[in-house]
Amino acid sequence: MKEALRYLNNAKEILKSAAMEGKFYADKKPVREAFGTAYLAILEAINEKLISKGLTEKELPKSVEEYKKALKKHIGVHNGKLLKEFNNLYESLHIYGYYRGGIDRVILL
Repeated sequence: MKEALRYLNNAKEILKSAAMEGKFYADKKPVREAFGTAYLAILEAINEKLISKGLTEKELPKSVEEYKKALKKHIGVHNGKLLKEFNNLYESLHIYGYYRGGIDRVILL
């Protein structure tokens, strides 16, 4: 998980450097970069697990659909929780956060 953690820490650093205006980020670009990098951390973690299960670098998934199939076949338990979590992270981090740039506000608790 070393490489996955490296990506995740990089995403956190990108967000730390992003300027804030109250609860909102002043610039969406670094926020989108952070979400994209966080999603890559997830893919790296899955890749590392798949390699530990015997897959080679060439056999690693190359699309979201291939990742879903690989999770079902090599990693997922039968109740589908892992696949559901992957779908949620894909939608929120990659599609909404990175691709559409829809997340620009910090929720302070």
